[in-house]
Order: sequence, then C-alpha cells, then structure tokens
Amino acid sequence: MGANAKRETMNGHRAAGAGRPTVRFRLDFMPRCAVGIGKIELLEGIARTGSLSSAARAMGMSYRRAWLLLEDLNASFDRPVATTTTGGRGGGGAELTEFGALLVERYRQIERQINEAARGLLVELQAHARAHRSNGDVRPVKRSLR
Repeated sequence: MGANAKRETMNGHRAAGAGRPTVRFRLDFMPRCAVGIGKIELLEGIARTGSLSSAARAMGMSYRRAWLLLEDLNASFDRPVATTTTGGRGGGGAELTEFGALLVERYRQIERQINEAARGLLVELQAHARAHRSNGDVRPVKRSLR
C-alpha cells in the first residue's frame, strides 16, 4: 500500500494526518463489546465486496484476523452484524445484516458529529503539529538547554 493509499480509508473518508486533524474514537458498549474504526472499515469492505477475504486483503489484513474481528462483532451483540457462507463450487461470501448496516451508519454519523464539534478546537493545536519523517522519526528541534 503506497503512502497516498494510507491517507484515505477504504470508503474514502480522510484518515488522520491527511491535511486536517480528525478525532479517532471507539464505542465501548460494555466490557468486551467495542467498535472502532478498524471493525467499521472491515464491515464497509464486506458490504462493498461481498467477501470477507476481499475486504481483509484491501485493508492489508490477514484473513484470520478479519475472521476473528467479525466473529467478535457477531458475538458482541444480540444479533449478527454479518453473515458468511463457506466457499465451494460457487465460492463463499459475506454480507452485512440489517443491524450491521445500521451499526456502520450510526458510527459514521457519530464520527461526523464529533469531528464537526472538534474542528474549531483542533485548528489551534494543528498549528503546532510537526510532520514526521518517512522512517517515523520526528525532525530534530534545536532547543536551548538553559
């Protein structure tokens, strides 16, 4: 995945560090029942491709990791967020349930509202943000030790 590809999430949303500050968050419904950006992007990938393996591949994630995340999501709620069919002659597949689509929709609504509310507060802080080098090191700053 190239540097530009990392700047946008799978569904075209701007990623953190892509020009203006954004808030990343996780919804904690109860212990061991949390939903964050990674699970939402996985669900969006499933909705777009109809395949857990394709969604995982597009995210640079192993199929096993994607399967475990989906299994965790399905176990976290009283109804599944997605259903899967095993491969075979016609191939397998995955699709969001009505509840899964609602979960994604509500998460994205909350995300928009949080970022709208935070935008003005973050502008002042962004003025002080420094870019990192491609190797992850922060540019050295010369400061007086006095």
